[in-house]
Amino acid sequence: MFKYLARKFFYGILVLLGVVVLVFVLFQGFGDPARLVLGQRADAATQQNIRKELYLDQPKWKQFLLYLNDISPIAIHSAEEIKTKQLRGFFIGGDENKLGVKMPYLRRSYQSKREVGSILFEALPGTILLAFAAMLIACVVGIPLGVLAATKKDTWMDTSAIFSSILGISAPSFFMGIIIAYLFGFVWSEYTGLHMTGSLFDTDPFLGRQMQLSHLILPAITLGIRPLSIITQLTRSSMLDVLHQDYIRTAYAKGLSRTKVIWKHALRNALNPVITAITGWFAELLAGAFFVEYIFGWKGIGKVTVDALEKLDFPVVMGSVLISSLFFILINMLADGLYAVVDPRVRVE
Repeated sequence: MFKYLARKFFYGILVLLGVVVLVFVLFQGFGDPARLVLGQRADAATQQNIRKELYLDQPKWKQFLLYLNDISPIAIHSAEEIKTKQLRGFFIGGDENKLGVKMPYLRRSYQSKREVGSILFEALPGTILLAFAAMLIACVVGIPLGVLAATKKDTWMDTSAIFSSILGISAPSFFMGIIIAYLFGFVWSEYTGLHMTGSLFDTDPFLGRQMQLSHLILPAITLGIRPLSIITQLTRSSMLDVLHQDYIRTAYAKGLSRTKVIWKHALRNALNPVITAITGWFAELLAGAFFVEYIFGWKGIGKVTVDALEKLDFPVVMGSVLISSLFFILINMLADGLYAVVDPRVRVE
C-alpha cells in the first residue's frame, strides 16, 4: 500500500511540474509586465528596474529556473532575496546563499503589489466552504436518490430520477447560476429571504463584520447540481450491478432485512465509482467554481482569478492555477486511500 501511494505521489509531482511549465510558457512575459505594474507613463529607468526585479532581463531558460526556485518549497536564495521577498521558512548556509525549507513564493500582484500567496489564501477558505457545501448537498441527496432509483427500477421514481439527473448534467453551471440567482435572489427574494450576491462576511457600519451563511445557499445549490446528477446515476448503475451478486442473495437467505442488505452490504460495495466521482468533483469544484463565484459575488479563488484576468494581473492567475492543480493531485491521492477503507478487495490487491 505504501509503495502504491509513493508511486502516486511521484506521478503527482511530475504532473505538477508539467503544470508549472505550462503556466510559465503561457503567462510569463505575456505583454509588458513593467507597463502593467507601472502604467503607461512610467519612465524608461523605472521600467528597466522592474524588468530586472522580475528577471525579464535574463534568458528564458534562466527565468524558468528562477521561477521554479521561487515556487519550490525547498530552494536556494540569497540573503538579500530572503529579505526583499520576505520569504517565510527555515534557512541555513553562509552569508551569500542559503538553503531553505519555505513557503512557496508566488511573486507579487501587478496591481496591488501584495504577495500573491496572501491574496489567494485569504480567498481559499471561501472556495473550500462553497465546494464542501455543494458536495455535501450532492452526496446527501444524490446517493439516497440513486439507491431509491435502483431499488424501484422501471417505476415512476426511477424514471423521474433519471430524467432529473439528465437535466442536471446538461445544464451548465453558469446558466443555472443566472436562473437561480434571478428567481430565488430577486423575483422571490421577499419569500426566500435570499439575495443575488453576497459573500461569507458582510461589513455593517453599525454592527461590524458579520457572518452571513444565508449567502452560501444559492451558490452551493448551483454548484452542486451537476455532481448531484452524476452521483445519482453512478449510484443507481453501481447498485443495479451489486444487487444481482451472489452474496446479496446469500444475505437475503440468511434472513437479513431488506433495509440492512441494501444500505449495509449492497451500498458499501457499490461506492467505489461513487467515491471516484465525489473526490474528482470536489477537486473540480475547488478549481472550477470561477463563474459561480463571480455570478453570486462570492469571495473565493474563482472570483479573485476572474478579477485578476480582467486586470491582466498574471501572477495572481498563475498562482491560482498552481494551487488548483495541487488540490487536484492531493484529492486524487486521498481517493486512492479511501478505496482501501471502503472496499477490502483493494487492500488485498
